[in-house]
Amino acid sequence: MFNALVVTKDDEGKTHAAVQSLTLDDLPAGNVTVAVEFSTVNYKDGLCIGPGGGLVRNYPHVPGIDFAGTVEASDDDRYKPGDKVVLTGWRVGEAHWGGYGQKARVNADWLVPLPEGITTRQAMAVGTAGFTAMLAVMALEAHGIKDGPVLVTGAAGGVGSVATAILSNLGHEVAAVTGRPETADYLKDLGATQIVAREDINETTKRPLEAEAWGGCVDAVGGDMLARVLGQMKYGASVSAVGLAGGAALPATVIPFLLRGVNLLGIDSVMQPYENRVAAWKRIASDLPMEKLEAMVQPATLSDLPQLGRDILKGNVKGRVVVDVNA
Repeated sequence: MFNALVVTKDDEGKTHAAVQSLTLDDLPAGNVTVAVEFSTVNYKDGLCIGPGGGLVRNYPHVPGIDFAGTVEASDDDRYKPGDKVVLTGWRVGEAHWGGYGQKARVNADWLVPLPEGITTRQAMAVGTAGFTAMLAVMALEAHGIKDGPVLVTGAAGGVGSVATAILSNLGHEVAAVTGRPETADYLKDLGATQIVAREDINETTKRPLEAEAWGGCVDAVGGDMLARVLGQMKYGASVSAVGLAGGAALPATVIPFLLRGVNLLGIDSVMQPYENRVAAWKRIASDLPMEKLEAMVQPATLSDLPQLGRDILKGNVKGRVVVDVNA
């Protein structure tokens, strides 16, 4: 028997999340069984713990879009019992049972060996959000980060926090956008050199171009803010788009792309090929200062998840929530 957070749906279509005891026979099909040690809480998790957001296909369901742990059994030659592994993406925690249980059974293709020097707890302090942040930084680097500050929107959130720490560690000035003034010291501790109030950059203007301000941008907000930022990018600079907390619509013009050669780079962490995943995790091991990572961590247990799911949907979660599934 093992414990897991199980989400059920009643006849009226309402969902209920609670910790339950399960057996290995309850787990879905897969060729690797992992003893999960840590997971995290992401926006998608909030949806899957609660109403589902159209992401969950079948109930009962175990959410958790990422996890790290130790291989317990494997029918795949690439993994053996005792191997440390990490999983992000592949719609685990949405279409397939995820990391909010002490055991998980998954496809070996979805796993990545945990890099040396990173513990399973640290891996989930990074989690899907940090993995996405690293992909965003790598995309900016591939297109050339220009001189001047790199803007990070939604900087106090999971992706933004890790992006701020990585970019600062790489020697870039970081301008962190936040709507919560109380997070300013937290962001400065992560390496931000400038705090930008959300209301100063959250509205579109009638001018398609403004003064060139940013040498690059990791945008976790989308919507009006992304439209505004595009018009403030330096010539040839790039924006890595990783989220849509501010809306999916983009009320922008093509002028920044045509007159300043701005690049809008879409970052997907769910279906990334294995080679890209390994490369990103290696960069995380070398370029993310782990002492700063610890400052982002909010510890949690399985029983905390229903409330945390509600909190993250309201934007009330700062940094990285690390869920100890065995606590």
